Amino acid sequence: MELNDITYKIIGAAMKVHNTLGNGFQEVIYQRCLAIELEKAGLGFGREVEQTIFYEGIAVGTRRADFVVEGKVIVELKALITLEDVHLAQAKNYVVAYDFEIGLLINFGSTSLQYKKVFHPVKQPIHPTIK
Repeated sequence: MELNDITYKIIGAAMKVHNTLGNGFQEVIYQRCLAIELEKAGLGFGREVEQTIFYEGIAVGTRRADFVVEGKVIVELKALITLEDVHLAQAKNYVVAYDFEIGLLINFGSTSLQYKKVFHPVKQPIHPTIK
């Protein structure tokens, strides 16, 4: 499955969750509901996937991504009134740390679902269409 197809299905699943629940719940509630919708969409995923973070080749800690979908897209969830630059930076760091081409930052906390595609700075596709 191509990256565009995967991200389209993830965003659609997130919209279904947000349309059903609205805003105002804790992030973990949205995470559980999104897992249900991802499964319904036929997407393979891991939840709370731990990744070792390295500094100059030395393991310095671990971080957990909310979802890794189809082994290709990292998904970070938030339940905030508004996304800030620090949240975007966190999602970008996850894309680099996990060495993925693309990630999604999804915020369920606002009155309308917010999402941003985040690209690996080195692995960005040359063409506007993601492959």
